[in-house]
Amino acid sequence: MIQTDMERKMDKRLERILPRVQKPARYTGGEYNQIIKDRMKVDVRLAFCFPDTYEIGMSNLGMSILYHTMNSLDFVWCERAFAPWGDMYDEMKKAALPLYALESGDSLRDFDALAFSIGYEMAYTTVLDMLDMAGIPLRAKERTGLLPLVFAGGTAAVNPEPMADFMDLFVIGEGEEMNNELLVLFRQAKLEGWGKHDFLVKAAQIQGVYVPSLYDVDYNPDGTVASIRAGEGAPERVTKRIVADLDAAPYPTRPIVPSTEVVHDRVNLELFRGCVRGCRFCQAGHVYRPIRAKKPETLVRQGIETLKNTGHEDVTLLSLSTSDYRHLSELCDGLLEYCQDRSIGLSLPSLRADNFSMEIMEKLQKVRKSGLTFAVEGGSQRLRDAVNKNVTEEDLLNTCQIAFEGGWNSVKLYYMLGLPTETDEDILGIAEMANQVLHCWRQHAKNKNRGVKITVSTSCFIPKPHSPFQWEAQISMEEYLRRVNLLRSNMVARNVTYNWHDAETSLVEAVLSRGDRRLGAVIEEVWRQGGRLDAWSDYFSYERWRKAFEKCGLDPAFYANRRYPTDSMLPWEHIDVGVRREHLLRERERCYHSKLSPDCRKGCSACGAAALLKGGRCDG
Repeated sequence: MIQTDMERKMDKRLERILPRVQKPARYTGGEYNQIIKDRMKVDVRLAFCFPDTYEIGMSNLGMSILYHTMNSLDFVWCERAFAPWGDMYDEMKKAALPLYALESGDSLRDFDALAFSIGYEMAYTTVLDMLDMAGIPLRAKERTGLLPLVFAGGTAAVNPEPMADFMDLFVIGEGEEMNNELLVLFRQAKLEGWGKHDFLVKAAQIQGVYVPSLYDVDYNPDGTVASIRAGEGAPERVTKRIVADLDAAPYPTRPIVPSTEVVHDRVNLELFRGCVRGCRFCQAGHVYRPIRAKKPETLVRQGIETLKNTGHEDVTLLSLSTSDYRHLSELCDGLLEYCQDRSIGLSLPSLRADNFSMEIMEKLQKVRKSGLTFAVEGGSQRLRDAVNKNVTEEDLLNTCQIAFEGGWNSVKLYYMLGLPTETDEDILGIAEMANQVLHCWRQHAKNKNRGVKITVSTSCFIPKPHSPFQWEAQISMEEYLRRVNLLRSNMVARNVTYNWHDAETSLVEAVLSRGDRRLGAVIEEVWRQGGRLDAWSDYFSYERWRKAFEKCGLDPAFYANRRYPTDSMLPWEHIDVGVRREHLLRERERCYHSKLSPDCRKGCSACGAAALLKGGRCDG
């Protein structure tokens, strides 16, 4: 392929820069299994942008799947772009080197479309930074032509409003089919010379596509949302897309093998989507409904093929609650038949303390042991019942006994502080539970000479859209820190380590999670004052956010620390993830009476999500 003068100049700039930065392989491309196409033989060039570092983005299974599904269209060349770390960022600015795609090295401003995968709200400033590094106007109204189209999807898109000013459209839900339908329409628009507005009006007819510019938002005098009005044939509510049959869905068995170490340097196998449990604080457990599982034979085949095509030495079984997979034992047996003789490790994150078995434990340790992690969430049974966690202290201690007797000596326990109805007694219960786990180890450890490591971690509860707690208030930063200090002062055992998430990031995340489109001005102001990579403590500055809120005349407490009336219009009211409002309200009410709801396999809660499937039955 002929190299242009511009490409040669860019190569020389990179040659000078790379010796001066950490992990230069992040920025060079050329990885095994990357997809290269002839740019002259495609009609649509798309930059798939992940607003975080290479190590995080290359560990994301969703990005790997969509990279391959979009490249399955012969008229599309989908390439990758990631946010540079600070050292590379500074060098690129000095050299006037625009952000580029890894496969071709071409500047993102030369692409027809940019698609952002946004999995968490703290990435919003990085999205703006990547657009700016590419030389592309930030706001959708400033990009008057069809090209470049800028759109986004991912978990954070279930409340798209804070980023509405910057995106031409959002894809809501699962993108394996929806993205390709959108690209077929986009190709037609490009080849036939459509205007941007005409394309967006037609795109809004695709289920799952939300075009913010086709909706008007009105506000009450007190700042709450009064109405959300759809125009020009756009649907009143945008219903998310799902993939009904995961066995038939695309899964890349030849994924890109990173050239440098990444966070999850292994084969990731997705067992099922959705969750049978219905924890009331959990956004993911509700927005990924209905429950759809893969067959074990599909997973064994995909896992072995991927191992052969990558050379990875670990397999991780992924889902929101891995030990709830019906065929877990059969799946482990099928994989271990291949993995055991090759010293390939098998790990199961997202385990539950109420169904961890000796059988599963024995399978896990056939190759190598990894630490065990359990999300307990609440420090008392009353609070766990209130949030519908369905885990008892007896469950946890029985599981720890099984693990300690089997030779494990490392356990991580995760909790939330600030859950609705939480009291100081609940907080002290966390310290007592840690002591009980330590006592369990002393009684049942296979080898006491190795010692034990018990890690307790707490985060601040964040009320998330489309969950039963979406109307609840987050506790103030001061109250959160008081609860942290209360727990810390009572966590005295030498073998127990206590970690906690910082209060300031949690506040900003809550604001962005529950915000409306007026927050776009705040996000842009933070970026203009140097904000980027805000998900990293190295770069996050609460003072920068505080000043931006003040300059834009918005109070973060209005979004984070206020209980939303249940009869109010929510900023994300027009986004339908399939779970009925009545179900969420019913689950919220049950919280205040500490009433459990059965998991989906013991009794259908009639949440409504099954209606997204033909036949109306999920795999719960």
